[in-house]
Amino acid sequence: MLLRVPPRFTIPDDRKLIQIVDRALAEVTRQSGGHLVCRPGCTQCCMGVFPINQLDAFRLQRGLKQLEKNDSARAAAVRRRSQDSVKKLAPGFPGDPATGILHDTAEARARFEDFANDEVCPVLDPDTGTCDLYEARPMTCRVFGPPLRTEDGLGVCELCFQAATDEEVAACELIPDPNRLEDSLLAAFEKKTGRTGDTIVAFCLAT
Repeated sequence: MLLRVPPRFTIPDDRKLIQIVDRALAEVTRQSGGHLVCRPGCTQCCMGVFPINQLDAFRLQRGLKQLEKNDSARAAAVRRRSQDSVKKLAPGFPGDPATGILHDTAEARARFEDFANDEVCPVLDPDTGTCDLYEARPMTCRVFGPPLRTEDGLGVCELCFQAATDEEVAACELIPDPNRLEDSLLAAFEKKTGRTGDTIVAFCLAT
């Protein structure tokens, strides 16, 4: 599985990055009004696997360790669901199932497009419909919902902005990290720790 880093390891400016993203989301949420229907119990964004980088993985592992201190039973349930997910996904995983790292080839990326799209995130509490590691959630989770620009254009959650015009959608575009702080933090983290490559949530938390 993924290489571990010392428990007291910190990421300079990571808190600053989270604050920047969360402030941007709060402003877009205000602008979006009733067009943005995200709420506790809505699990649209918790279905299907997605790649997470090493900063995301580090935050999740740190968050799980904190949960183990505060609520060991809930933490054990997260780890058990992660292990069950890994066991199910490993045979067709488009990467190295021993490390959980996704292969970075055109073929592997194409396979990932159709991989485990119905898999429920192991961090989702099936009883409450909420995230057990919400404060440590990956960047993809933090920005899901509002209009967000990708290589394919401006995308938005299919449950949100259903009655909005194209102009209203564009006016609420989320720009979470305008100065690309995450890129520099990730590069520094990978250089310092030797942890490189994307993974998925289940592999990150299974051990």
